[in-house]
Amino acid sequence: MIKPQHLSARAAVHRLGLRLTALGVAAALAFAPVPASAQSNNGPRLLRDTEIEQLLRDYTRPILRTAGLEKQNIQVAIINDPTFNAFVADGHRIFVNYGALMQSQTPNQLIGVLAHETGHLAGGHLSKLREQLAQAQTQMIVAMMLGVGAMVAGAKSGGEGAAGNIGMAALSAPQEMIRRNLLSYQRQQEENADRAGVKFLTATGQSPKGMYETFKRFTDDSLFASRGADPYAQSHPMPADRVRALEDLARSSPYWDKKDDAALQLRHDMMRAKTSGFMEKADTVNRRYPLSNDTLPARYARAIATYLHGDLRAALAQIDGLIQQQPNNPYFYELRGQALLEGGRPADAVAPLRKAVAMTNGAPLIEMLLGQALVASDNNANTEEAIGILRAALARETEAPLGYSQLAMAYGRKGDYAQADLAAAQAAFLRGDNKTARELASRAKTRFAVGSPGWVKADDIVATKPMPGQKE
Repeated sequence: MIKPQHLSARAAVHRLGLRLTALGVAAALAFAPVPASAQSNNGPRLLRDTEIEQLLRDYTRPILRTAGLEKQNIQVAIINDPTFNAFVADGHRIFVNYGALMQSQTPNQLIGVLAHETGHLAGGHLSKLREQLAQAQTQMIVAMMLGVGAMVAGAKSGGEGAAGNIGMAALSAPQEMIRRNLLSYQRQQEENADRAGVKFLTATGQSPKGMYETFKRFTDDSLFASRGADPYAQSHPMPADRVRALEDLARSSPYWDKKDDAALQLRHDMMRAKTSGFMEKADTVNRRYPLSNDTLPARYARAIATYLHGDLRAALAQIDGLIQQQPNNPYFYELRGQALLEGGRPADAVAPLRKAVAMTNGAPLIEMLLGQALVASDNNANTEEAIGILRAALARETEAPLGYSQLAMAYGRKGDYAQADLAAAQAAFLRGDNKTARELASRAKTRFAVGSPGWVKADDIVATKPMPGQKE
């Protein structure tokens, strides 16, 4: 009887930990105390884009420098989710839903979100919360044992009914207290992150108004609906209290009224337009950016939607108009190449993608597109170049399944089946398909000389065991 209660105590703590995690991830500007696996079937679906990622790096660089995290190689990862959310989960990445990109109307609003999340990282909140959860687990088990002991003692004395009540009270009361303590701790961490975010923004000469506006909007939209809620049962500070405290702190900044630079606002608007064009339905894009809107961001969104959902010829004409207006914008050439590649004209995609690669000093994601176009152009003369470009890109972007799958095709065309199997195994492994990865890696081992670099890499994949819950 004691053993099941012991296991039940652990299960209760596990459920509590999951509930806290869910609260953190579901609420905006939260942090989750669990690792997230990128680009696999078991982790969040990530979106990758050179232009947007560069903008987010520009947003975070001064904040991370001020927070003392500049050398920690912290990245911002974009999650394929339309809701407004941002969180940190592994100490090395800030996760931002694309919905947060779309709904942040100014750079300052999104920068405020990133500053808040940096506050969690700088404060070591993830590791501290894990310590609190571990401590709560011990407390919960002890409480369970005491409750069971009370019931056993009462039963021996002959008062089964009273013993049951005493035992249940001994079991439930400590659990509720522990839960409230954890929630209180998490609320305090959120308040600390708010203060740290304002501090970082002020130190970098940026306005904290955007952070305040974001929280205010959440409150106005009832995203943190809490009318009648017990303030001690919330994982985040109650909205009115939090917004009031944040407003007082933010207004004390000498940069409260500072506006975003016009050039940065344009980049932000282009990012939002690009996200809309790729992630929303064509009719939604057209409603958001009607033909009467002749701004560059609106034309960008419509060009993307046209190539994805409409006529390639019309899309190319729109993209060419963008290039004519901004001939030094590498991402317009990238878009032209991508449209041609996905439109079944890979040979024509090579030239604009070459230009985009050159203008971005070899951005690896664009290099992979160029490698894909070279492979798909069905010209054996391009094979060696494709292999060189793809290997260079993968040296900097080591977790890109697309790059490895294209490299496998290039090696296969060359007749180097050992390298082709290895690259295909690496692509499958990064997609989370461990069974296929091991099968391909096992075959690659038979093609490589024993002990060679390729054999060692293939052997590593064969020997890798899937994480709990990961696809076999």
